[in-house]
Amino acid sequence: MSWERQVSIKSGEELKLMREAGKINAEALKAASEACVAGASTWDVNAAAERVLDSYHVISPFKGVPGPIPFPASTCVSVNHVLVHGIPSKKMILREGDIVSVDCGTIYQGFVADSAFTIGVGKISEEAQHLLEVTEESLYVGIQKMVSGNYTGDVSASIQQFVENHGLYVTKQYTGHGVGRRMWEAPQVPNYGTAGQGLLLKPGITIAIEPMVLIGSDATKVLSDGWAVSSERMSLTAHFEHTVAVTDNGPMITTLLENGEAPVSMKKRGVLS
Repeated sequence: MSWERQVSIKSGEELKLMREAGKINAEALKAASEACVAGASTWDVNAAAERVLDSYHVISPFKGVPGPIPFPASTCVSVNHVLVHGIPSKKMILREGDIVSVDCGTIYQGFVADSAFTIGVGKISEEAQHLLEVTEESLYVGIQKMVSGNYTGDVSASIQQFVENHGLYVTKQYTGHGVGRRMWEAPQVPNYGTAGQGLLLKPGITIAIEPMVLIGSDATKVLSDGWAVSSERMSLTAHFEHTVAVTDNGPMITTLLENGEAPVSMKKRGVLS
């Protein structure tokens, strides 16, 4: 089956629902970011996001995802060397200087939002700051390529080039993906690739773009819980993500706050509408 036949094209009304899902998801992530303080547990971070979801009477598609154990939380909370899929825990206590990635999903009226950020706990090292800034910026570099007539390879190649030009590495094993009525839809959108290849982008295509970036090497390993993915060298990692729609007017980020801002940003910036 061709990519085109697998890809779901969303109508204008469906994109409005995805935007509503995205606003809720952004609120949940903002609450989670405010809980990323020294002395808090990663379960506290998850609980802050869950309170927002509960207030809107919505759920996360993450909870219950099949695996070694069904995923037990609404968010993935990944600390330092853990790149993605960290299970929130009351035993994992955040410390000054840690960096924390939080990935959250929301289902609203049958449509999914998916987004993530990485944030520092208190004062972080220059190395960590560089990692976070490059990873976040690479997300927006990729988003700028989400225009009708481009290809998914244009998104992938732009992220890879930006990250590698700054001395960092993108993972080859985990990818962005289509999103809509389901959490994972076609197409897969890696953070590496060749411009001009892949799926032709058309209005109504919605993709979760998510640079996952490592220091020193792109090698990863799955930890003993069967979920958390760590850098093989135990080096620092970062993850930023937005759900983005291709429209006739350019990229539309569905996972911004009501005011059009990202829930977390390493520096003040105007984001795409």
